[in-house]
Amino acid sequence: MANTAKTTAIRTGKASPPLLFRHVSPGPDDSTLKFRLLHFWEARKNVKGGPGILLGIEMLMIDAEGTLAQAFIGQNRRNQYEKEFQRGSIYTLTNFYASNSKVMYHVADQRLVICISHASALSKDEEDIEGILTERFRVRSFSEFEANCDLRGDLHDVVGHLKLVDGQTLHQRPVLCTNDDSASQKVMVHLQLKNGPVMNVYLWDEAAESFRLKFDASAATPTVLLVTTVNPKRLGGKLYLSSMSSSRMFLDEEVDPTNEYLAWLTTNPSVTSLVNPVEVVKAETLTIGEIATFLKRQPAQVAYFDCIATIDDVKLDTEWYYIACKDCQTKLNRGPTTLLCPKCGNENATAVANYRVELSVYDNDEQCTFIILGDAGKDLTGRKATELIDAYVQENGGDAAELEVSLPQCFIDTIGQTKKFRIKVAHYNFTSTQLSLTAIKIVSPAELPPKNPPLKTPPGTEVENTELAESSGGGASAIDDQKEAKRTKRSG
Repeated sequence: MANTAKTTAIRTGKASPPLLFRHVSPGPDDSTLKFRLLHFWEARKNVKGGPGILLGIEMLMIDAEGTLAQAFIGQNRRNQYEKEFQRGSIYTLTNFYASNSKVMYHVADQRLVICISHASALSKDEEDIEGILTERFRVRSFSEFEANCDLRGDLHDVVGHLKLVDGQTLHQRPVLCTNDDSASQKVMVHLQLKNGPVMNVYLWDEAAESFRLKFDASAATPTVLLVTTVNPKRLGGKLYLSSMSSSRMFLDEEVDPTNEYLAWLTTNPSVTSLVNPVEVVKAETLTIGEIATFLKRQPAQVAYFDCIATIDDVKLDTEWYYIACKDCQTKLNRGPTTLLCPKCGNENATAVANYRVELSVYDNDEQCTFIILGDAGKDLTGRKATELIDAYVQENGGDAAELEVSLPQCFIDTIGQTKKFRIKVAHYNFTSTQLSLTAIKIVSPAELPPKNPPLKTPPGTEVENTELAESSGGGASAIDDQKEAKRTKRSG
C-alpha cells in the first residue's frame, strides 16, 4: 500500500483530508490537496525566431475557499498526466513540493508554485464537489493595468465591449481571416472598458484560434469579451494588452462577469456610442527602434505606424520614379507594343509615373532608410512626379535619357527637415536583413520628441529553481519586452 500511495499515475481513490492553498508552505509536503482544475497549458522557454523549448505543463487550480493556485509538471512527467486532464474536474494531490522561486508571471493568488514530482500521487475524483467554484476571475481596471505595465508580475483578467475586430466594426458581422497562416496567429480587438478607454488587445496563437471559433459559432454577433491573464505592455507610449499561453476567451453569456457586463451594457446603451470606431484605428506613433522591435517579435503581417524622423540624406544616382499601373500602382512590364500589369493582368495598362526615392533618416535612437512612394513624394515636394518629368523634358528639349537618375533638386532641399511619416510594414520587412521602411504619406511637419530616460529594471526577477526559472508562469507572450534601442552611428 505504501508503494501504491507514491505512484505517479492518475488513479481514482479516496481523498485524503484536504489542505487549503493558503496553508501550503515552502518545501516538500505529504499533505493532501483537493482542487478543481480550471485550466492547463504548455510552459515554454522563449527562443528568438522559434517556437520555444517545451518545459512541461502549467495548471491553474481553485480550492474550497476560492483561492487560486498555480502548479507545474516537468516535461519528463507530462505524458503521465496530460492525457487524463479534464478542465472543470476535481483532483486530489498528495506528496508535492511547494517552491517559492519567483516565476516570471503569476496567474494565481497563492505565491507558491506547487510542483508535481516523481513522488506525487494525483487522482481524479469520481464525484463533483459543489462547494468548489467552477470559475473565478481577477478582473482589473485600466488604471490597475497601467500601474503594472511592463513589470513582469501578476497577470490579471480584462472584460469590456468590442469596438472593432481586426479593424472591422460590429455593425456588420466581421469576417475573420483564417486563410493566411501568418494572420491566423493573431487577432487584434479594440476593447472598451467600463469607465475606461478603448484598449488594443492582441490575441495570439491558441487564444486567437479560440476567439475565432467562439465568435464564428455565435448565433448573434458577440458584444462582450473577457480575456484572462493578459500582459500589460507599452508600445509607442500607448498601453495595450497581450494574451499569454495561459489566456482563455469568454463571450457574452458564457460566464458571470461577461453576463453581468452584458446586462450593464443593455441598461446603458449610450456608452457604445461614446467612442467613434474610426478614431481608435489611428496609426500609433513609434520610434524607428520600436518598429524594428515589432518586426523582430511579431508574425509577418501588414501594419501601419506613424514615425517622426529627420531626413539626413537622399540617395543619388538611382531611379527616383517608376512607371506604374494607374489602377493598382504596380510597376508595369514592357511588352512588344504595350505595357503589361502583372497584378491586374491588363495587357494594355494605362501608365502613370510614381515616386520611389530612398531617404536616409534618423530619430533620437536609430537610423534607417525610408522609401518614399506615391503620395508621400507629392506630400514631401508639393509636386506630382509627372509634373517634374514634364518640367525636365521642357528644360532639356525633350531629351529624357538621363531623367530617371537625375534626382530633382526639390528632394535634396528636404535634407534636414523633420516630418511625421506614415509607414507601411509589409511581409517582406519581416525577412529582410536591412531596416528599409516604406513611407506612403507625410502626415505633417514635426519635431523630434525629447529623448526618454532608460527604464529601470524591476528588482527580484531572478529565480532559483531551474525548471521554474525557464518557465514563464503565464506562458510566453508573442510580444516580448522591448529592449532599449541604441542609435546606430551616423556616417559622414
